Amino acid sequence: MIESSINMNEIKEIAESWTYEAAAKIKREMNESYSVDTKADEHDLVTEVDKSIETFFADKIAKQYPGHRLMGEEGSFKDIHDLNGVVWILDPIDGTVNFVHQRTGFAISIGVYQNGEPLVGIVYDVIQDEMFSSVKGQGAFLNGVRLADLYESRLDRSLISFNSGWVLQDRRLEALIEQARGMRSYGAAALEIAYVACGRLDAYISFNLAPWDIAGGCAILREVGGVASDYEGKELSFMGKGTFLAANPGVYKEILHTVHTS
Repeated sequence: MIESSINMNEIKEIAESWTYEAAAKIKREMNESYSVDTKADEHDLVTEVDKSIETFFADKIAKQYPGHRLMGEEGSFKDIHDLNGVVWILDPIDGTVNFVHQRTGFAISIGVYQNGEPLVGIVYDVIQDEMFSSVKGQGAFLNGVRLADLYESRLDRSLISFNSGWVLQDRRLEALIEQARGMRSYGAAALEIAYVACGRLDAYISFNLAPWDIAGGCAILREVGGVASDYEGKELSFMGKGTFLAANPGVYKEILHTVHTS
């Protein structure tokens, strides 16, 4: 088995400890003055807090696990061209727009992958103090309480989450709006995937996500029987941006059928 050479439970415990430490750092820094910049898209924000948290994890990983590599949103991804060995896939603040504008609704997201396989998942809601976590083959947890496996639900009984702007790019999403029980949008991919895993949502769709947006959540979702792929139903690569669909297994099938027959 690929994970035999490393202690997954130890990594999970250490990752959680670092995450709580990073969260305390975020809370301190968000109450001080910090700079806010934009990336290629003027609505894609980055703050010096994002950058300092990535540096925090980079230093910790380099010292504790010198053989591991870091793929982080704020620059370290540039050195990662494959998922060979152990790679920590990090979003230091997932939901930066929420962080800047609302001061809530954001998370630290970590997926620890070995040769492309998820071993450990962490999604931590900093303000709500909700720690979603998983270890491969051992289940997923919310604040230490094991999450139940997902049962197959139906689209007409489901809550689905996606940004309303995606409807302008694919009008087939209107069929989902018509059929689903309700729609939500939280603005933080990692949290929305975690919400699918714990049953608060039944599906989440996005058309432009990077590996660090989804790696932690996908590791957690897999442990409860959820399904994740691109919008066409193809396997995720975790090596570039693309479309994304995460869902309860029953709803997943209905969504693919609905959007590809509309």
